[in-house]
Amino acid sequence: MKRQMIYPGILLFIVLLLTGCGGKKQESSLRVTILRGPSAIAFAGWIEQPPVIDGRKVVVEVADSPQQVQALLIRRETDLAVVPMISAANLYNKGIDYQLAGCPIWGNLYLVGLPDARQLHLFGSGTTPDILARYYLEKQALPYRLNYTLTTASEVTLALLAGKAEAAVLAEPFVSYVLREKPELKLLADLNNPSGDSPGFAETAVLFRSSLQEKRSVIDSLLAATCHYARQKPTAAIAILEKEGIFPPGLLTEESIERCRIDYLPIAAIREETEAFLRIIYQYEPKALGNKLPDNSFYQ
Repeated sequence: MKRQMIYPGILLFIVLLLTGCGGKKQESSLRVTILRGPSAIAFAGWIEQPPVIDGRKVVVEVADSPQQVQALLIRRETDLAVVPMISAANLYNKGIDYQLAGCPIWGNLYLVGLPDARQLHLFGSGTTPDILARYYLEKQALPYRLNYTLTTASEVTLALLAGKAEAAVLAEPFVSYVLREKPELKLLADLNNPSGDSPGFAETAVLFRSSLQEKRSVIDSLLAATCHYARQKPTAAIAILEKEGIFPPGLLTEESIERCRIDYLPIAAIREETEAFLRIIYQYEPKALGNKLPDNSFYQ
């Protein structure tokens, strides 16, 4: 009965991801653009109680793909945004005038599937999930056959549930959902902790408009607070996100939030970790960063 109640909501959620959704621009406010997924979870506190930065009330808008957020950054139509770290480096190398604040998400990519799977579905060639999956498979010498025929997390999720995929790389909240809906699927590997003792990868970046540089310490404090809220009060964060229609009821759980590794740290404290992550990306897919590693100013 529970599964029958949840599944239509998940289908609607997947449709929203496939079709996209827009946000309203409010010139008198400070516009913050986040991605539907772990970054939306991290910003639940801001969504419920928007802070004021530089005399302007924060308005949080949710996008369904990194490409949507990148387009806003290129057009300078958002003040603060969350993007994959590789996108932040790529935009920097292209001269886009935003600064790196820090990292709020330390990895939420997992290998999920049947224990005896021989074929692994990946999506988004050259993106973070693809690169970290290849890195992990090489480090562990795992002989999976790679399949790129599915192009989105939503398609991969549906394929796993329908038995059309043996294993795949997914992020939360899809990981928890497929594990719950199909018990024969197992969590086969944590791609964020290949050495077993790593805190994770600096996979996600918060960028802010350069004109907000004087408010950087305020921004850092507020980002740390909203991430702390999601981590310490997951039930409350879930209620906020469901109330706002960002996730359908029943999709998020406390366990799925824990697996997101939400913990904001400013770039000054994590330069070494960020450089190490970007070196891995550059090793496997140089063009993802614009064919070069960002220089020293990226970390200032």
